[in-house]
Amino acid sequence: MRYGICLANIGTYSDPSVAVRVAQVADAGGWDGVFVWDHLAFAWGVPAADPWTVLAAIATSTERVRLGPAVTPVARRRPHVLAHQVATLDNLSGGRVTFGAGLGGSASEFGKFGEPTDEKVRAAMLDEGLELLRRFWSGEEVTHRGRHYTVEGVRLAPLPIQKRLPIWIGGNRPASLRRAARFDGWLADSADPTGMTLSPEDVARSIATIGRSDAYDVAVLAERERGDPAEYAQAGATWWLENLHDRRGSIDDVLALVQKGPPT
Repeated sequence: MRYGICLANIGTYSDPSVAVRVAQVADAGGWDGVFVWDHLAFAWGVPAADPWTVLAAIATSTERVRLGPAVTPVARRRPHVLAHQVATLDNLSGGRVTFGAGLGGSASEFGKFGEPTDEKVRAAMLDEGLELLRRFWSGEEVTHRGRHYTVEGVRLAPLPIQKRLPIWIGGNRPASLRRAARFDGWLADSADPTGMTLSPEDVARSIATIGRSDAYDVAVLAERERGDPAEYAQAGATWWLENLHDRRGSIDDVLALVQKGPPT
């Protein structure tokens, strides 16, 4: 089991300097990863930081931790711009990026800007976008004429440092698990501000549904007060991501929790 933190990009953590401070403590304290939410929370009246700006600042302020979004709603992004952002971040961080992708759980973050709220449409955009990301990052010249996106003979440069930049798929629905089986990991939607929402047994059942037996990552969002990492590891999880947000306490409380190090 590896251990990371998953920082909100809203509320207290809409201040990028706060997120960087927590990430530096995590990097020094033996955590393996720092991940950041990707919400346009200002659409529903809550301050929010741009996750890519925050991740770039974290990349230049840390040395060891893997980093990335958990998770980016791909349908809210243009795939070619997203491919460029992630590749740039991978170069900036020295090849430490894991890309978390998903459908996006807040319809207002789409609808208030005139973007599709229908989940089937967003799922189709997610699948087509993920296909394009993989192709851009491979270094091939991409020509694509799909239902939602068009690319006319473009080769991305510079490429990510990692030959295969890991993609984790978030979500618990059957379609999310089928999608996760095609990529490098599953990020279980296993905690929210109220606490743990998936048991180890729930996680084990979903891993069985995914059906991967190779080197495959399973990350659980978690809270150390409400779950036992050993039980989730036995269920098949490979990452424990401590979910950090304003309901976990003040920034001093959160820094003290992170400074203690992983819950091993």
